[in-house]
Amino acid sequence: MPRLLGTLFCSALASLPLLAGTAYGANPLFPAATPPATTEKPAAPAVEPIAPADIAMRADTDERLVQEIMARARQADPARRLEPQLDELANGVRKLSETFKRDELQSLPVIRLESLDRHWRFYDKHLAEWRNDLQRITSRYSEDAAELAKRKAVWETTLGAAQANGVPPALVERVQSILAQITRTQQALSEPLEEQLRLARRGNAVQQAIDAGKKGVDAAIKYFDQRLRMIDAPPLWEAWRDSEPSQHAVSTLLVGLQIERDFLVEYNAMHALRQNILHAVALVLLPLLVWLSRRSRRLVSDDTDLQESARVLLRPISAWLVLVLVGVLFFEPDAPMLRHQVALLLALIPVLRLLPRKVYAVLGPWPYIVTVLYILDQLGFMLVGAPLLLRLHGFLIGVLTLGTLLWLLLRRDAHDRGAIEPRQRMVVRSLGWLGVAGLVVAVVANVVGNVSLAEALTGGILDSGYIGLALYAGANVLSAILKLLLARKGITRFRVVTQHTGPLLQSLGRLINFVALVTWVVIVLNEFRIYRPVAKWLTAVLTYPIEAGAISVTLGSILLFLASVWVAFWLARTIRVVLRDDVLPNMQLPRGVGNSISTLTYYAIVTLGVMVALAAAGFHISQLALIIGALGVGIGLGLQNVVNNFVSGLILMFERPIQPGDVVEVSGISGKVREIGMRATTLTTFEGADVVVPNGTLLSANLVNWTLSDMSRRLDVNVGVAYGNDPKRVLELLMQVAKSTPGVAASPEPSVLFVGFGASSLDFGLRAWTHDFGNWVAIRSEMTVRVYEALRAAGIEIPFPQQDLHLRSVSPQARVGLAGVGTAPDSPPAG
Repeated sequence: MPRLLGTLFCSALASLPLLAGTAYGANPLFPAATPPATTEKPAAPAVEPIAPADIAMRADTDERLVQEIMARARQADPARRLEPQLDELANGVRKLSETFKRDELQSLPVIRLESLDRHWRFYDKHLAEWRNDLQRITSRYSEDAAELAKRKAVWETTLGAAQANGVPPALVERVQSILAQITRTQQALSEPLEEQLRLARRGNAVQQAIDAGKKGVDAAIKYFDQRLRMIDAPPLWEAWRDSEPSQHAVSTLLVGLQIERDFLVEYNAMHALRQNILHAVALVLLPLLVWLSRRSRRLVSDDTDLQESARVLLRPISAWLVLVLVGVLFFEPDAPMLRHQVALLLALIPVLRLLPRKVYAVLGPWPYIVTVLYILDQLGFMLVGAPLLLRLHGFLIGVLTLGTLLWLLLRRDAHDRGAIEPRQRMVVRSLGWLGVAGLVVAVVANVVGNVSLAEALTGGILDSGYIGLALYAGANVLSAILKLLLARKGITRFRVVTQHTGPLLQSLGRLINFVALVTWVVIVLNEFRIYRPVAKWLTAVLTYPIEAGAISVTLGSILLFLASVWVAFWLARTIRVVLRDDVLPNMQLPRGVGNSISTLTYYAIVTLGVMVALAAAGFHISQLALIIGALGVGIGLGLQNVVNNFVSGLILMFERPIQPGDVVEVSGISGKVREIGMRATTLTTFEGADVVVPNGTLLSANLVNWTLSDMSRRLDVNVGVAYGNDPKRVLELLMQVAKSTPGVAASPEPSVLFVGFGASSLDFGLRAWTHDFGNWVAIRSEMTVRVYEALRAAGIEIPFPQQDLHLRSVSPQARVGLAGVGTAPDSPPAG
């Protein structure tokens, strides 16, 4: 208790040398020592006393704070509820530590070592969560203690100053009362703090035991990996001399099963919430699969992929079992090995039933064979008490697997050449011959005495083959569910689905297959004992620092940044498409608001995603100071136009003078707005060319928007008729043509004007409106044709240009010629 109180009061005591130093510095009997210029730390700031005029008010404030802290200190310590959890955790750690000695660990099979490693990591994670809970509780008490120590130092300084300066006794008593309350509160805080520190020390002891257990298992796994390169048993022809049953192996197996059972119980208790969620999802998934199965029976489609998906879901119970059991590998990767093994065994028959036909077309009967051999290999634990029989069992499994794999490879080459695609055939043949090579090594290793290598290779090939089939079946079922759900009429009413179904399904299918492939590769690497060194090497490469001045990054942070940015852009594009095509069109929004919302949302998500990517990659603002400074200089010197266009883009988003689909004219360019970006806007001209116009130009130049307020367009047709025709008749005729032309709007009403006397004709102007802006050229053409036909039917001539030629003088010969050519039969002869 005194040590604890001394810790709590350390900050208050730290101020005493400052006060003493100040007093001693003024006293010639205690000269101030000259500290070393290079080693002295900066002195803590002196505590200022409270002014006498503020003592009463500060005392009331601090008294309320002290009472609040005292009330919290007298409450039940929340750390007490953590002690039973620590007791349970400590008992489990102690029991697991005492089960196997360090030397005994080296004799365990690797699958049992992997399970123990998971067990220790489970305890480590559980303890870390417990310590976080304790830290949250302790931090509140520690903050209260620190605050009391700081205020006590102030009041002690104030008391010394008050007594020295003759402050009224009432204020001195008030100061002393506050100090007494603070002292009592500190004493009340000491008890829960001491209990919490005791729990922390116990947690440290448990952590040491967990670290020791993890190190022991890691050492045993490394020793097993080393045994893969050593002879660890006599040759097979001499193994019969040591064929006595091993009771120790049987007891070790029973102990291991008991540990697995206890681990499973502890795991379920700690992850009860996650277990309940997974069970609820599984219960909801079953009726969904049954409904999809019934729907798939009534499905009529020419799409072969959709037909294959419907065929998969004709067995809803098998599909449900595959998804639930294979899902254990994904949603509970840290679960006990016993749960994973049981899940894979229960999924045997459903996996075989759900594999598509093309798998059997490519692999032949290999799925059935590898499943049977996988079961036989798993049953080898029953012979653990007879080392010779267990070794012979492994030898026979290796020989059988090698023989069947060779038979399948030679049979497929002889009979099915050309039945599958060349790429698939190459992949299957490569994997098959790699398996043959591994099995040959396994059989030879078993014969000469390297039993560990033989078991690792045989078990790795069988486990990898069967787990690969299980993962493929699960991915196939999940893809089938997505295809049938997207094929529903209720889903296809969304434009984003109907327009992007193909790419969406393709992307989701690739993602599902990629996840399944990565999972299978990790399992294969672990089965063949190369996952740990590969993971260690990758960790070293990805965490290697790359320094450039004040910026220090790693390859892993760069890859994480790139992946996060890619996800941000993908998510932004997807949300923009959904908003633009389905959500915003169904809302009553003003003109252009939907496009502005979708575009601004896109850039907001991208900006937020880049910031999250920087944070996830470990970048700090201090590291980016150089880049930000260079960017500022670049903006000041050469990027003014870029910033201007960017700001102009924001103005266009908010003011909305144009929107996609508008027909505009700017800087002599006419076209339809295709896309409005933050820097530039893309126009599609009527000739089919795409023109990129900077946003700054749209704001600074004269912008003509033909469709800003509506889709109306005026049609002008000018026509001239010959002199001598009745103008009123022409006006009526043109008005009838305008009103009868399809596409011409009744409001505003067409108008016909007699515009003037031309050199050769009476000129009229026909003006009509159409609300179909997209077809205004065709409507104007149709109206012009109708005007010509109406005038021709009415006998109204459209004159050619005419000119009168006056001759001042003509030679006699020319006069005779003109008289013969231009004189009419009834005209008198020229004189």
